[in-house]
Amino acid sequence: MHILIAVLHRPSQPTGVCRHAANLARCLADLDQISQVTLVTGAWQKTYFETAFALSSPKIKIFGIDIKNSSISRNLWFLFGLPRVVKQLAPNIVHLAFPLPFLKSRFPCPVVATIHDLYAYQFPENFGYRQALFNRLFFQQCIQSSDGLTCASKATLGDLKDYFPEVVSRKKTSVIYNFVDFEQVAAKRPKALHGNFDAPTILCVGQHRKNKNIDLLIKAYALLRNTGRLNEATRLIIVGSSGPETDTLVHLIQELSLENSVLLLSAIDDNELCWLYQNCQLFVIASALEGFCIPLVEALYFSCKVVCSDIPIFREIGLSSCSYFDLAGDAVKSLAQSIDHTLESVVLNKSDVHLRFLKSAIATQFLQFYSELM
Repeated sequence: MHILIAVLHRPSQPTGVCRHAANLARCLADLDQISQVTLVTGAWQKTYFETAFALSSPKIKIFGIDIKNSSISRNLWFLFGLPRVVKQLAPNIVHLAFPLPFLKSRFPCPVVATIHDLYAYQFPENFGYRQALFNRLFFQQCIQSSDGLTCASKATLGDLKDYFPEVVSRKKTSVIYNFVDFEQVAAKRPKALHGNFDAPTILCVGQHRKNKNIDLLIKAYALLRNTGRLNEATRLIIVGSSGPETDTLVHLIQELSLENSVLLLSAIDDNELCWLYQNCQLFVIASALEGFCIPLVEALYFSCKVVCSDIPIFREIGLSSCSYFDLAGDAVKSLAQSIDHTLESVVLNKSDVHLRFLKSAIATQFLQFYSELM
């Protein structure tokens, strides 16, 4: 079976969608029933797919598309260019790594789409309201045309049912989690950490978007420092590609005089990310909304101490292995208190939560989903 994964996407640095596509390719390549996995990327993505992710299987091919990286060019390519690539490569299944507009009549094989979230409806400020309207149109067109939909979590499937009950009732849908696997990844200190970096760190991983509440974390970190409840040597490292909130975050760091204490990193590879998880004192994710959260699963994989906001998806993923704080009321104070308490706590047993996200189990679920569509 040949699976084509379409992940041509705007960002010039790795994002969660890119990691989902890379992980999907890796788990499928381990199956005997899969002969080839083709990742269709933009030319601007090809290098980081080749270097940032552990795509070492000879079954995985990266097919770069050289078009202008603009909204109009990408959407026209989805409508007319992608069908030509599918006809040329003749896969058995086309899997869209995120919802994108396409014309089903042009595809000779089943098309599957991954639904990560419904941000365009629930958190339009992530895109700007005008862009959110276009995203909604593309989203609706995609779910209407797809033969099957895989949702990143039960929470996302629940949201999809709320907004589009008629679509879910007649489509093949399934919850298939993202997997996490660092077994073949050797930890390497990030190049951006100059010198003999041995400072204690609090780690956050997430793109600079409004729903991530990274500003909330920075304010809580500042509060802990100002009240003497955090060692001044402790650094806050935020890993994630730039986005609509980048300028706001930079200005906030400057306003709080934290330029030497808060590090914004991006475009790091899995080896460097592995090192950060292994060496942080605490992992924090303060999002107001998520469809899934690969970094949270990764942190649990490395048995990090974890503080996260008390939202349904984090409860679904973390169960009792995380410390949760309330976003209602004085969220900065609540987060600061949770960080303070968790740093002082002793971890008696390593979490086994990550076992629900094993690569072999996820691969089997995708194979079954594809087989039923065919």
